[in-house]
Amino acid sequence: QVQLVESGGGLVQAGGSLRLSCAASGRTFSKYAMAWFRQPPGKEREFVAAITWSGYNTYYSDSVKGRFTISRDNAKNTVDLEMNSLKPEDTAVYYCNTDPSQDPPLDWGQGTQVTVSS
Repeated sequence: QVQLVESGGGLVQAGGSLRLSCAASGRTFSKYAMAWFRQPPGKEREFVAAITWSGYNTYYSDSVKGRFTISRDNAKNTVDLEMNSLKPEDTAVYYCNTDPSQDPPLDWGQGTQVTVSS
């Protein structure tokens, strides 16, 4: 079973940048389409971005399109999320997991907190 560990969150001012990383254990990581999700305070978890197993295709929610970039390195078993032009509404706990349109979810990691101050 693949285990997921997210890192890279923190406190940043509006307009700033952060790079999140998701490290996955297990040799089967490269076969999964992967995604980032986030859960804002008091709200449901929502989709942010996804990337195919090859890394060739990426998809974004409208709220982050043009500001966030998802990437992966199958040799290192990592999926990253580069976040630029951050807004206070990006404040959330960020999680990685499989793309729900492609595969059932793996066990959720602990997530990483991103806080954007105005």
